[in-house]
Amino acid sequence: MIKVNISKNKQEIEQIKISGHAGYADYGHDIVCSAVSSIITTSVNGILSFKKTIQVIDDLKILTITVLEHDKITDTLLKNMLNLLKEIEKQYKKNITIRTEGE
Repeated sequence: MIKVNISKNKQEIEQIKISGHAGYADYGHDIVCSAVSSIITTSVNGILSFKKTIQVIDDLKILTITVLEHDKITDTLLKNMLNLLKEIEKQYKKNITIRTEGE
């Protein structure tokens, strides 16, 4: 199962940690993992193309996205990313879970 843990402070996203494998299908054929990876990669690249307002650390077990500076673009793209991940969670509850702390 993919686990997405979101840390917020006063409604602002401070950090997102993503770990695990969806387990929907074998590696290389898993549509849930593919969708999650695409959403995250597109969002991170979009933010970084404007400004270095986030730090991304991938230690091969956990992908950590930390917000270094809040601005309209960063906050909007991160909220959009989480909304898209929540849509996947609705359809694939056994394969992805999203938890938010500090709301």
